[in-house]
Amino acid sequence: MTVNAVRLNHAVLFVSDVDRSVAFYEQAFGMTVVAREPRARAAFLRLPRSGNHHDLGLFGVGAQAPRPRGSLGLYHLAWQVDTIDELVDARSTLQRLGALGGESSHGATKSLYAQDPDGNEFEVMWMLPRDTWGEYENSAPVERLDLSAEVTTWSGVRTAAELVPLDAPDPR
Repeated sequence: MTVNAVRLNHAVLFVSDVDRSVAFYEQAFGMTVVAREPRARAAFLRLPRSGNHHDLGLFGVGAQAPRPRGSLGLYHLAWQVDTIDELVDARSTLQRLGALGGESSHGATKSLYAQDPDGNEFEVMWMLPRDTWGEYENSAPVERLDLSAEVTTWSGVRTAAELVPLDAPDPR
C-alpha cells in the first residue's frame, strides 16, 4: 500500500532571518503572511491564488553558516505558473530582485531558477499542455530555454487552471 497523496501541500524552510525572507517572498511571489508563531520564530505564507492555508513556512534559525551547495538536504522547490506569459513576468521580477540564476527547457516544462536571500534554490516553471508532451512523456532533458519562442507558441495557454480554486481572484 502507498500513501495516496494528490500534491505537495506546502514547503517549510529554515532561514537565517525570518523577516528578510518574508519580505523576499512577498516581493517575489506576492505572498502574504497568514500566521506567525513567535515562539518558533516562524511565519506562514500563502500565494495570492492559493486555496491552501499556507504554501510556505519559514522558521528562523539565526545567522548560522550557510549549507554548502550540493550537500545533503533540499535541492530546490518548484513553483508552477499558469501561463508562459506569467513565466516571462516571473523572470522580470527575479531579475529585479537579483535572484535569477538560470533558465532551462526540460521538454514538457520551461523553468527559471533562482535563490532566496539564504541561498535556498527554487524553480518557477510552466508546464506544456499534457496532450503535447509527446517525446517528453518519459524524459526530462536540460536544454537552452528560448523564452521568446515559447511565448510565440504558447502565449495565453493556461495549464495549471485545474489546480487554482475557481473562486480565487486573478492577481493580474
